[in-house]
This record gives sequence, C-alpha cells and structure tokens, in this order.
Amino acid sequence: MRKLIVGGGWPRRLITRRAILSGALGVVAASAMPMAARAATVDAKLVRQAELDYGALPEEPYPIPAVDIAKLSPEYYRRIVDDPTGERPGTVVVDTQDRVLYLTLGAKKAMRYGIGVGRAGFVWSGRGEIRYKKPWPTWTPPAEMIVRQPELEQYRTGMPPGLDNPLGARALYIFHDGADTLYRVHGNNDVDSIGQAVSSGCVRLLQQDVIDLYTRVTVPAPIVVT
Repeated sequence: MRKLIVGGGWPRRLITRRAILSGALGVVAASAMPMAARAATVDAKLVRQAELDYGALPEEPYPIPAVDIAKLSPEYYRRIVDDPTGERPGTVVVDTQDRVLYLTLGAKKAMRYGIGVGRAGFVWSGRGEIRYKKPWPTWTPPAEMIVRQPELEQYRTGMPPGLDNPLGARALYIFHDGADTLYRVHGNNDVDSIGQAVSSGCVRLLQQDVIDLYTRVTVPAPIVVT
C-alpha cells in the first residue's frame, strides 16, 4: 500500500489510504456481528449512498447521466473524512499522488473527492488561489496545446459548453501570484479517468463531484497542489 508522508505546509503525519478509508466508513456499533457481516453492511451503505451521489442530473442545462459506480473504486467516492491537511477551512488541497482532492470544512473535517490528474510533464504544483469559478464554461485550448494537437485549431476562440466540452459542468480557475496558471479544477464524464494521470495538467472530477465542490467553494479560495 502506498504511503504518503506529508510535509511542508501540512502537519507531518503518516497517512495511508487504508487509514483514510477506515476513518470515513466509521465504526459499526459493537456487537456480536461477525466481521464479514459487518463489512457487507458497510459496503451496502457505501453503495447506496454512491448511487444517490452519482445519479443522473436531468435538471442541468445539459443533462448529466448517472455514473456507472461499478467502475469507480469506493476509495474515490465523495465523502466527509477526518482532515489530514491542517489547512484552514475553505482551502482546496489536491493530493496528486493519491489522486484525491480535499475541501477543508473546519472542525477537523474535510470533504474528499476522487480525481484524475495531469500526466508526467503536465502538472502544476504549489500554493495558489481559485480566483473565480464558472458553470458550464467555454473551453479555449492554450496555443501550445493547439501546436501539439492541430485538430484543436477550430476551438482557438473557444469551444461552447456542453457534455463534450473538456471543462465539463463546472470549472474553478487557478491563479498564482495574480496570474492565471491556465490550470483548472473541472468536470469530467469519464469515470475510468478517476485515480489516473491522464490529462494535460488540470484536475478533473466527475461531473456530480465538481458540481458539489462548486457549491461549497467560496472565491477567492486558497488552493494547495502537492
């Protein structure tokens, strides 16, 4: 199991995915229930909640289909966990190694989301600020991306919003020292990309998760990408 030793602006402590997941699941009331039965009960509750959290959103301007949660590892389900970051409430913390994003809530709690991150050579890290956020944004590929992928020339002045738009249902824009980094936290239709390093550097969440995050983040908001 991969372990992450958190340093820098985070308190030094050893975090494992197992510890995070165990804390998130809570403790089943002490009883004579066999361990296997307790595990089955917890799993069923997780799945039922995930079915609610990742259901279809037909009321959106561009209706969003339900997520096939059979393709999503439970460690990436959205849920409240003990805050491992030590950051002040309202901070977005992106852990690119473990492929999770935290929004600190206060009272030593955080909302945790599964994410996809940028592949090698396409990753920004550091402390910045989410300067603004947009629902159903237009996507404009950077000039250097158009050079790499000439087929994107047609979108040089912007791609209209919609499910095919790479930014998805919501986008949060990352700035550093007052300048736009061109990196975004945004929505995504591809459940298989969660937990992977596949994008051109942006932080992608499932559409349902980015909508939830969008409603919780008050801009300007600090962001830490490790």
